[in-house]
Amino acid sequence: MKGNDYMEITITKENFKAEVLNSEIPVVVDFWAEWCGPCKMLGPVIEQLAKEYDGKIKVGKINVDDENELAMQFRVVSIPTVVKFENGELTKSSIGYRTKEQLIELLEL
Repeated sequence: MKGNDYMEITITKENFKAEVLNSEIPVVVDFWAEWCGPCKMLGPVIEQLAKEYDGKIKVGKINVDDENELAMQFRVVSIPTVVKFENGELTKSSIGYRTKEQLIELLEL
């Protein structure tokens, strides 16, 4: 396995359909921003999920400042917001900082 195989994918409106809606495995998406303290705290947790669940889930990150349309589409008003998509449908969501264990439980990973 190459070093970056499990890294989070940067999701944009251009690749959203291909990476999220058409994914054959569940996708966990972290809505975040560079200026958000809790988002920075959550970053390593999201990275751990990407590594530990490699091949079982896809992990993506959406910068709400860069992708405001996607944030609005999914009614993201507070960040960090972490959502889970299965078969192209949003099935679970979590708002605010969570530990890895809390995210695993909330998202039913």
